Amino acid sequence: MEKIQSKALFNEFGDTEITKKRMINGNTTNLNDFNNMKYSWVSEWYRTAMNNFWIPEEINLNQDIKDYRHALSPEEKTAYDKILSFLIFLDSIQTANLPHISDVITASEVNLCLTIQAFQEAIHSQSYSYMLDTICSPAERDQILYQWKDDKILLARNKFIGDLYNDFLRERTSFQFMKTVMANYILEGIYFYSGFMFFYNLGRNGKMSGSAQEIRYINRDENTHLWLFRQIVLELKKEEPELFTPECIEVYKDMMRQGVEEEIKWGQYVLGDKIEGLSFEMVHDYIKYLGNLRSRGIGMGNLYEGYEEEPSSMQWVSYYSNSNMIKTDFFEARSTAYAKSGALVDDL
Repeated sequence: MEKIQSKALFNEFGDTEITKKRMINGNTTNLNDFNNMKYSWVSEWYRTAMNNFWIPEEINLNQDIKDYRHALSPEEKTAYDKILSFLIFLDSIQTANLPHISDVITASEVNLCLTIQAFQEAIHSQSYSYMLDTICSPAERDQILYQWKDDKILLARNKFIGDLYNDFLRERTSFQFMKTVMANYILEGIYFYSGFMFFYNLGRNGKMSGSAQEIRYINRDENTHLWLFRQIVLELKKEEPELFTPECIEVYKDMMRQGVEEEIKWGQYVLGDKIEGLSFEMVHDYIKYLGNLRSRGIGMGNLYEGYEEEPSSMQWVSYYSNSNMIKTDFFEARSTAYAKSGALVDDL
């Protein structure tokens, strides 16, 4: 595969015709022109993402302080710590990696979207820090933050995505770039969900409602990020057909399968059948359903036979994570009116 070049920061000889704009390998001026966009879907995405602004500290965690000490079972507390450690790492590496993706994207309007996503990933990291600083002692907080260094299974989880990101830094080809885009799609669309469902399950059982609310708004942002990377993949399919040969598509499908299997393995390890209201079978079936949903969303068909429909036992996850369906906080009937627009629904 050909090398992919970083775009020039200032390019006086860049193309000004919209029809010549490309997702990668274009000749961009880097001018941000909101009135002349090649990719018309950017306008809706940009407005939605901007209007979804939220502040972590607006969510009250007073009850979570008590629940963390007295209401959680030992298994729930262990899962809470490990999942939070995992989510903190993922959003941190996302914040660091997105500029490397933007460095080779030559569609200025898409770079605007990636800039907003990087900002939102930083907000997510702030949110996790706020949760830890509120409910934990400083020693507990530091132990949770770096738990992935000592937990071999957690480290392996992080390495799958982290190594793919590093591969692109070492080998800057169009194929490695596409694999990085796919890794992002997997992270946003599959990799978070065992963690999200755990927090929602706590909330529906009357525990850690503030933490679950923080996750709900993070989930809403991640839905927009997922939608963004789906669109990037679909545009690349039109513009860079050499990246979508049958052989390449099989590589991407194998990546999604590995992402699904990693998420299932993680669910077995951190949740298993130890959490009230969740079983490993529920987690297993839901993650395979998500794998199929994500694969179909980019035109690559199903990965797993028999998991085409959302499991009835897990429909509450979609309900809790869908801001468009809920006018008030589903845990405490708290108004969510400060979110000025609806979310892009996770129906990819």
